[in-house]
Amino acid sequence: QELMKHRTTVIIAHRLSTILHVDRIAVLDQGRLVATGTHAELMRDCALYQRLAKLQFREPAGGDGEVDSAPGDLPG
Repeated sequence: QELMKHRTTVIIAHRLSTILHVDRIAVLDQGRLVATGTHAELMRDCALYQRLAKLQFREPAGGDGEVDSAPGDLPG
């Protein structure tokens, strides 16, 4: 993170845990930009991002509301 400080950095990630704390996230669907925003903004406004997050951050069997510490890759 220190190397990225005060620089524009493009990160391509399939695991949302990699990008949760970045300034701006771009959501692509089949190569098209469908939304941009912070994690919180996209969770509020972007159905595709919400679905991806639910797949990766599903609640553990205990149902205590905490997300998995090592989210899995998306299928396909």
